[in-house]
Amino acid sequence: MRKTLRAVGAASLTAGLVVVGAGAASAHVTVTPDTTEAGAYALLTFGVPHGCGDSPTTTVSIQVPEQVVTVTPTVNPGWDVEKVMEDLAEPVDDGHGGQYTERVAEVVYTARTPLPDGYRDALVLSLKLPDAAGETLVFPTVQECAEGESAWVQVPADGEDGHDLELPAPLFTLTAAEGDGPDDAAKPVADGSGSGGSEDAAAGASGDAASAGAAAGPAPALTWTALVLAAAGLVLGALGFVRSRPRA
Repeated sequence: MRKTLRAVGAASLTAGLVVVGAGAASAHVTVTPDTTEAGAYALLTFGVPHGCGDSPTTTVSIQVPEQVVTVTPTVNPGWDVEKVMEDLAEPVDDGHGGQYTERVAEVVYTARTPLPDGYRDALVLSLKLPDAAGETLVFPTVQECAEGESAWVQVPADGEDGHDLELPAPLFTLTAAEGDGPDDAAKPVADGSGSGGSEDAAAGASGDAASAGAAAGPAPALTWTALVLAAAGLVLGALGFVRSRPRA
């Protein structure tokens, strides 16, 4: 019978034994979110880059953080997928007039053909991220192989570098959504004018347009005046030439 992720994780952390059978390769099972913005809908890609030592991967069990209620696993043609549910202590509003009474606690992918060591695959989950900027989401993952297993459940302590862990759990930190500030729409133009920056900028633009219009307006009148004076000069010049000619 397949061991549950919670049982494996607990046993691994308690006994300090995180690898059974063959040793793990240096590459890690990782999670890559397409967004980390708190409250956003995200696609989380779990990369499985190797087996347990030289042994092919047969099952990948991903534990879902308690802050997450619903998860939609992406169908992968090479794997069967199962959602493991658990009851909620208290119902949660589903946002559509109903309530959730259980949550997805774990997603289990079972390979239809074992994934050989040295070959990579990606497993994708769709879910809504908790609205809790600054919080770290941890997805402890157990990778079972034809021989042995690797429990990616280690979480770095405060001040510890996760890269120093032998089998770190996939995790990432939620970030604040961009443009969420209530005063964003009322921010002044960055022209050093303070709170009246937008109005001053508009007034300045109007003044510039008026100045440009004033400069451009007289141009046609000046042009016609110049043409008239030039024509008059030609006429006077011609008359002077005629008068100056000697009579026969």
